[in-house]
Amino acid sequence: MQKQLEDILKKYNELTDTLNDPQTAKNPQRLQELSKEHARLSEIAQTYIQYKDLTKQRDDTKILLENEKNGELFELATMEFEELEEKVHSCEAELKKLLIPKDPFDSKNTFLEIRAGTGGNEAALFVGDLFRMYSKFAEHEGWRVEIISSNAIGIGGYKEIIALVSGKNVYAKLKHEAGVHRVQRIPLTEAQGRIHTSAVTVAVLPEAEDVDVKIEEKDLRIDVYRSSGPGGQSVNTTDSAVRITHIPTGLVVAMQDEKSQHKNRAKALKVLKARLFELEEQKKRDAESAARKSMVGTGDRSERIRTYNFPQNRMTDHRINLTLHKLDLIMEGNLDEIVTALVEYYQSKALAG
Repeated sequence: MQKQLEDILKKYNELTDTLNDPQTAKNPQRLQELSKEHARLSEIAQTYIQYKDLTKQRDDTKILLENEKNGELFELATMEFEELEEKVHSCEAELKKLLIPKDPFDSKNTFLEIRAGTGGNEAALFVGDLFRMYSKFAEHEGWRVEIISSNAIGIGGYKEIIALVSGKNVYAKLKHEAGVHRVQRIPLTEAQGRIHTSAVTVAVLPEAEDVDVKIEEKDLRIDVYRSSGPGGQSVNTTDSAVRITHIPTGLVVAMQDEKSQHKNRAKALKVLKARLFELEEQKKRDAESAARKSMVGTGDRSERIRTYNFPQNRMTDHRINLTLHKLDLIMEGNLDEIVTALVEYYQSKALAG
C-alpha cells in the first residue's frame, strides 16, 4: 500500500506543477483532462500527506516518551501519543477505503424501475408506496425525479413505474436498492384483518450516454399505436404510443405517457440505452463470477433483499442483517441509515478482497 500511495502522491505533485505551468493553459483540452485527473487524485493525495504528517508527529512523540520516563512531561506526551496513534489508525483506514477502485458509474444519473411481483393489487399498491419513499429520499438529497413511464392500476398503485433520478452521486447511493422487496401488511381490501405477503422488484440502471452505447437504426423495430389507460380505454386519438424492439437482444421498451410520439420515442430510446448498457455490464460481471445472480430475480417471495413489516413497524435488510423498528419514518424517505450501512458493508467486502 505504501508504494501505491507514494506513486499517487508523486503523480499528484507532477500534475500540480504541470497545471501551474502557463504553457498548459494554452491548450484548453489538455488543461481540462489534467484538471480532471488532478481532482480525482486530490482526496487520496491530501489524506496521505496528512497521514505522513501524523505518523511523523507520533514517532517524534514516541522518542520523547523513551527519553522522559516520568514527570509531568511524560504524562502529557503519553496522552498526545495515544491521540496521535488513534488519528493515524483512523487515517490509515480512510486511505484503505480511498484505494478501493471506484465504481465508474457512481456519479451517473439513474433509471429506477419498480415493478409488481407476486401479490396482485397489493403488490401494485406497494410499487406506489416504494416510489413515494424513493421520491422523498431524492427530495432530501436534492435530486430531481422525472417519471419516464408508468402503468397505473387505478386504485393508487402501479404494475410498473420507471423514473429517471438526476443529481449528485445518485447511482452510488441507490445501486444497492436493486432486488426483491417484500411487504407484509393487512391490505385495505382485507375484511378479516389477515396479513398478506407481496413482493416488488426494483432495478437500478445507470443512465447510458451516447459514448457508452451505440444503437444502429437497422437493429430497431419501431411500432406506433394508440395509447390506453386502465381497463383498456383510449387515452389518445392519435398513434402517439411507441414500442421499440432491439432486434439483436429482443429487449422491448414501450412508452405512452406523453401525447407526442416524438417525446415517447426519445424516452423509450433513453430507457433502451440504459438496459443495453446494463446488459453489457452484466455480461462482464458474469464473466468474472459465473455464479452471480441476476439483479431482481423473478419477483418470487423467496428472492428477497428486504422485508417491510407494517404491523410491527419493522424493516429488515437481509443482506446485512439490519433491522430497524421505524418503518413509518423509512417510508417517508428516511433511508440514510440503511444506505450508509449498505455502502459500508460493500466497502468492507471490497477491502477483504
